[in-house]
Amino acid sequence: MKKIFLLFIALWVTCSSPLSAQPEVMAWGNITGIRIDGQLIDFESFLAVADKDGTKTEFTGKELQNPMYTREGKSQTVTTAIDRIRFKQTVTEKSKGIADIAIEMQSDTTLEVGGVYFRLLLPAKYYEEKTLDISDNRIFVKGDGQQLTLDFDKAVVAFEKKRPNPFAAFGGWGGFRIPNGPTDLYIEIAGKKVQKGETVSLHFTITAAGDIDTAPVDIIVDTKNPGREFLGLGGNFRLQNPQNDPKVIDYCLSNMRVAFGRVEMPWYSWQPDEKSDPLQEALNGHINPQVDNAMKMAQRLKSLGMPVIVSAWFPPAWATDPAYPRGFGGVAAQRLLIYKQEQIYKSIADYLVALKNIYGVEATAFSFNESDIGIDVYHTPEQHAYLIKTLGAYFASRGLSTKLLLGDNSDATTFDFILPALNDPATYPYIYAVSFHSWRGCDDRTLNKWAWAARQINVPLIIGEGSTDAAAHRYSQIFAETTFALYEINLYTRICAICQPQSILQWQLTSDYSILWGDGIYNSTGPLRPTQRFWNLKQLAATPEHSFSIPFTCSRDDVNPAVFGNIAKKQYVVHAVNNGAARSAVIKGLPVAKNAKVTVYVTNSNQGMEEVKNYKVVNNEITVNFPAVSFISIFIN
Repeated sequence: MKKIFLLFIALWVTCSSPLSAQPEVMAWGNITGIRIDGQLIDFESFLAVADKDGTKTEFTGKELQNPMYTREGKSQTVTTAIDRIRFKQTVTEKSKGIADIAIEMQSDTTLEVGGVYFRLLLPAKYYEEKTLDISDNRIFVKGDGQQLTLDFDKAVVAFEKKRPNPFAAFGGWGGFRIPNGPTDLYIEIAGKKVQKGETVSLHFTITAAGDIDTAPVDIIVDTKNPGREFLGLGGNFRLQNPQNDPKVIDYCLSNMRVAFGRVEMPWYSWQPDEKSDPLQEALNGHINPQVDNAMKMAQRLKSLGMPVIVSAWFPPAWATDPAYPRGFGGVAAQRLLIYKQEQIYKSIADYLVALKNIYGVEATAFSFNESDIGIDVYHTPEQHAYLIKTLGAYFASRGLSTKLLLGDNSDATTFDFILPALNDPATYPYIYAVSFHSWRGCDDRTLNKWAWAARQINVPLIIGEGSTDAAAHRYSQIFAETTFALYEINLYTRICAICQPQSILQWQLTSDYSILWGDGIYNSTGPLRPTQRFWNLKQLAATPEHSFSIPFTCSRDDVNPAVFGNIAKKQYVVHAVNNGAARSAVIKGLPVAKNAKVTVYVTNSNQGMEEVKNYKVVNNEITVNFPAVSFISIFIN
């Protein structure tokens, strides 16, 4: 009987694996691999320009250029520029494991450079020991479990450079050998003399092959040691587009459970004139329309039972130091006038009092958005700590329970910004939560630092703005791409598992960075409809209310789980992103009673939170089919 069951699982996995290949193309032009049956054949490409001395190389990367991204059918095109050299790269999915790459290069001026290249990074994990064969119009490289063949339509110049492992100088110890670093393959697009107006082309295919890993995954849950409470998925509701925002907001609030909200305080519209009394004017019924809309947005969220964060972006001119105008230093970075602290604090508190007294919303927390870099108000770390103590005390003196966010940083990398406040106990009574935005730097080590900070002062952790690419609004077609959706939900499950946040607040649940498509959103056509990102978020948002983060172990690196449980109601969910080929998964450790209801949902490029029946419950263990490259959620109640 056991053999029959295992055969059933094997057939199940095989039949559900899509026989497809897809090159993963980032919006800035880098190809990060080719998928075969969901398995990622891993590498990364760059367009690169070396300087004439050979000491510096500029290359394509996230937020390094201003690219444009488009898709037509199976072709993805990125146009970008490096050092006045313009590139157009089109990557087309041809057949299983094969991608066609066409690159056109043109310079706006005559330049002497060290070379213009298509650079291919081969990760040491697969290619530390490799076979490399470079001929006139073919490059073949075979590593451990995967191989690549590049076929060019003309003879090319190519060479390799090995990157040293920075720890290699220390040698090995205890029989442990320090591995080598990755290898870069450089394929020349143009030589050292680039002529103005000259067009150079490079055309080739990459054929990827490798082992398809369908090994089962074990997820073992420890329900006896629950962690911190997860209120659920939240959202940002900063109003910017009167035509498109309402329909997206209505759809999101009507079709998913949103547990937390963040809105803008339009401070520059609230009190443009320092000598005015906006609170009294508001109490008399005279409210600026933009302020009214922002406050009504907060009211709507509060009426749905959400805590509401109020954040300020643009300050009024009277509150800012003219020595630091908007745009100083390359970002907004306006600084507040220290000698007007009293007027500034009163203006902000008046806004929150009006929000409370007129609209019935007492803000849970207040922040200046991304003040670590000044989007749009800049503070030093020490000023941030001082603000929390003094503005927090002023709020209390005005009868407001509103506290402040510690951080609300631009990304995870700027952790040191919160240290002065973290090390000053006088700030603690006025801190609601630690907050950072997830745009950059969310490696495991950095995420653990943020989790530690929240535990140190025993306050929640919040992701004040959740997503993966702050520049994505410039190449908005990427929002409809499976790869973008996959990266985003991978990040969220990792954050949930490592940081145990109270909420992740999506940027945004409006038409800005929209999770819906059609009806003119970013000039898209057709009816308003959910993207894969919407279904991912709806699935995560279905986590039972009042759930705690539940610890677990997972046997596979390419599966990212997050587990939650409402222990009082015996409701549990295992969320998991399968980043590879289809496989079976066994969930162990959950209290699965004989009469327990098990519901499994799947989201991927073909399924949107679709309920599936491919699971078995045997001896309190749940065996589930994990389709390739999918977000899977197993609900037990």
